[in-house]
Amino acid sequence: MRIAVSLSERDRAKGEQSPYYRALLGAGAAPEEIVMLSAQDAGRLRAQDFDGVLFAGGEDVDPAFYGEEKKYDSVKVNRTRDEFEQRLLHAALDRRLPILGICRGAQLINVDFGGTLYQDLAEDFVPEFEHQQADAGRERSDLTHTVTVTEPDSLLHQVVRGSCRVNSLHHQAIKHLGRGLKVSAHSEDGLVEAVEAAGDYPFLLAVQWHPEELTEHDEQLRIFKDFVSKCRARSEKAAAVSEKPGTGATAG
Repeated sequence: MRIAVSLSERDRAKGEQSPYYRALLGAGAAPEEIVMLSAQDAGRLRAQDFDGVLFAGGEDVDPAFYGEEKKYDSVKVNRTRDEFEQRLLHAALDRRLPILGICRGAQLINVDFGGTLYQDLAEDFVPEFEHQQADAGRERSDLTHTVTVTEPDSLLHQVVRGSCRVNSLHHQAIKHLGRGLKVSAHSEDGLVEAVEAAGDYPFLLAVQWHPEELTEHDEQLRIFKDFVSKCRARSEKAAAVSEKPGTGATAG
């Protein structure tokens, strides 16, 4: 099994100290099964080398990808990363790989499915509380608000029954939902906090908070455990198909 983790250049440089890396280890992945990637790896990337993809947090998605111009100085984009991750997402979807999106990852997935974003919550939404808790002097691992699972028949409901407390480290959020997605959780002030594939896709879950910073809480670690489990099952299925006499094929 190999899991691709797509990060910003800064987070990729953290290597084994990355909270995403540590969360996957805690969820049962072995060190050699985790491949940290950034846009600089585009030339050597092949989706068929992986059994799942995690899209991590970081810079804002360029508003041009959802048909808007950048409205605020607070919007910090990385077009190279956007294009790299869009290609990676398309390849993962084509191969029906398990996909986990976190913060920016959730926004990227929504935009790629045709949705839009609030470019800056303070300007476009006026939330009831500060969603960028670092600006309020809070630690990344502090639990600052509640998310409620609003879709009982969902992947998220399997690990979060009802509601849970989470952190909040974003100034953007999903505005209009992308086609082919469904909302599975909201915050107290009505923002979308989790989306999933609406159809029969094997595993696509994207959350707005940062569970990699909260793995001491069982329900947050279970998000990664479910993802790793689906990646491992996908790998084992592909291996079984390739070992069938006379096939030499791999699962698509």
